[in-house]
Amino acid sequence: MYTLFHHPFCPHSRFVRLVLGEYGLDLRLVEERVWERREEFLTLNPAGTTPVLFAEGKFAIPSAAIIAEYVDEVHGAEMDDRRLLPAAMAERIEVRRLTAWFNEKFFEEASSPLVTERIYKRFMAEQDGGGAPAAEVIRAAKTNVRYHLNYIGWLAQRRNYLAGERLTYADLAAAAHLSAIDYLGDVPWVEDEAAKNWYARVKSRPSFRPLLSEWLAGVPASRTYVDLDF
Repeated sequence: MYTLFHHPFCPHSRFVRLVLGEYGLDLRLVEERVWERREEFLTLNPAGTTPVLFAEGKFAIPSAAIIAEYVDEVHGAEMDDRRLLPAAMAERIEVRRLTAWFNEKFFEEASSPLVTERIYKRFMAEQDGGGAPAAEVIRAAKTNVRYHLNYIGWLAQRRNYLAGERLTYADLAAAAHLSAIDYLGDVPWVEDEAAKNWYARVKSRPSFRPLLSEWLAGVPASRTYVDLDF
């Protein structure tokens, strides 16, 4: 049994939930509002960021990248052809490259500013950075979403999945970030049919169902969020 300290709309937390869901691992969720800087949480992860995975009776594992490596080391070999980090070195490098692209570059340029401005700030005290969303930040992030969506479409036209012929960490990372901002209606799906079709396939997997059940009081989900055939 694992415990995940997360926020429902943290893209990195969503990535880890998808990974554990694909591997069929039991998971207990603990919602963490990182801006509150809880002492108990900072003991688990001094960086004060989600996600943090706690292996019962063992240790706390911070950050999506470290968690993904840990899960592969502990559970990957037993998954055979469903392993999310392939065995071949060249394939592993490509999966890691794209996973980092979405968990770092996409996060910084698009999903983090949109989630922060449109979700987190609603619940943050003014002294913690809460308040009205910054329109200029949202505009810039939406522009960046188009750039990333185009790259996803380019990959999807040339491969069965983003990093190759089968589902990997790269697909789950991209889908996790897109899902958080798709809830807000900030993904222009009409602009790239290949990206949309790829996302529909990933979104239809059983591991995705818990994410699609997440709702935020006062912020209704977009029309496309739960629609598997959008």
